[in-house]
Amino acid sequence: MAGRNKQPLSVIQGKGRSNHLTKDEIKKRQDQEKQIKGFTDNIEVPSYLTKKQKEEFEHLSHELIRLGIFSNLDVDNLARYIDSKTQYLDLIKAMKKIKPTETVTMNGKSKVIANEDYPVLMRSKNKLFNECRTAASDLGLTITSRLKLVIPKAEDDKPMTEAEKRFSGRL
Repeated sequence: MAGRNKQPLSVIQGKGRSNHLTKDEIKKRQDQEKQIKGFTDNIEVPSYLTKKQKEEFEHLSHELIRLGIFSNLDVDNLARYIDSKTQYLDLIKAMKKIKPTETVTMNGKSKVIANEDYPVLMRSKNKLFNECRTAASDLGLTITSRLKLVIPKAEDDKPMTEAEKRFSGRL
């Protein structure tokens, strides 16, 4: 389905763009958002993670629960993110040991040629990076993904003047 991602009702109201929603629609949307939020009563670290990955899972899951954007349904997504991040970091360490070029001596002459393995490793690195970035965005681990959930604060609480009420800030 094409179109924009749906924003939480609190974000829409915070931006002051809820004029098109009736009281009935707002109530229905609030009820839907409560149901969709999910439970946090059964969050367990997946057994296929290593000890270090399990520690990271615990840390990130607690932070996401504090933000109110993590539930039982997100456990596997977080585990896959941590696993792909670990693979990415391992690949980076391995790539630092490999040079992109090699010096080959033929007939008494030295010649610099490209390392054939390096482009393959770079493609793998890019795939893992994109996988991590996508998972991080889906889980709310990036600043841009969290900003989509932030409720804007009212700019000013002072009462509007009669002219401001009449012209709605177009003065």
